[in-house]
Amino acid sequence: MYVVIGATGNVGRPLVSLLASAGDPVTAVSRGRRPAAPDGVRHRRADLERPQSLRPALDGAEALFLLVEGAGAHLDMPEILRVAVSAGVKRLVLQSSQAVRTRPGAASHAPLAAIEELVRQSGLGWTILRPGGFASNALAWAEPIRAGRVVAAPFGDVGLPVVDPQDIAEVAAAALRDPAHDGRTYELTGPALTTPRDRVADLAAALGEPIRFVEQTPDEARAQMLRFMPPEVVEGTLAILGSPAEAERRISPDVATVLGRPPQPFAAWAARAVDAFRATP
Repeated sequence: MYVVIGATGNVGRPLVSLLASAGDPVTAVSRGRRPAAPDGVRHRRADLERPQSLRPALDGAEALFLLVEGAGAHLDMPEILRVAVSAGVKRLVLQSSQAVRTRPGAASHAPLAAIEELVRQSGLGWTILRPGGFASNALAWAEPIRAGRVVAAPFGDVGLPVVDPQDIAEVAAAALRDPAHDGRTYELTGPALTTPRDRVADLAAALGEPIRFVEQTPDEARAQMLRFMPPEVVEGTLAILGSPAEAERRISPDVATVLGRPPQPFAAWAARAVDAFRATP
């Protein structure tokens, strides 16, 4: 049995589908609503803030995919890991962040670094995934694109190798199934640098309609992001978007190493996600 915590997320949803479509027994765990999932997928509600609530979900589990909200500073990770070990889990795949390596002193990601270390010391077989920026972050543009075919974003010509969540899910599935990945940390990126302006052009091509790009100032972007993100996360995000380190611009080989194919470009994600950007009739 494979257990996916965060089954309603951009990685959890495709991961559940990948495992189920291959005939693997899967438990999809969410805090609230039941995720859309293939027939045969077991659903359990649990909350990482209440580690004991995980016990029914972990019944019969061999391997666990763990996604924590934010950076996980609010969680009792030692207790979560104790629950997993006592339930008989043998392998854990943690979705972390590239910034744990590239910005080790950043307050926005320091809790994830501590969680990684706890996972390494847990006694479980472990694999750590460190994705860079997600292609699906472009969903934040869906409403203005639907409403007026316009996107406002900062740092319009700064390129980053954003990664398709589907690729993260496929790497996670491989790590859950195969202990050969135990003890490995994979940095997951897309195949090429792409700027916000490039990504808007890819979305316009997928829609078959022009989209106007408006470059925000950093202060304008900060004010917008503070409406739904903690200040330290806003500052960390703006730093990566505006002044990426060389390591954050690097194209990692790890997706290709694990999957035997190159990572998917942003345009492929845009083509799959295009309905989210269409105007409602």
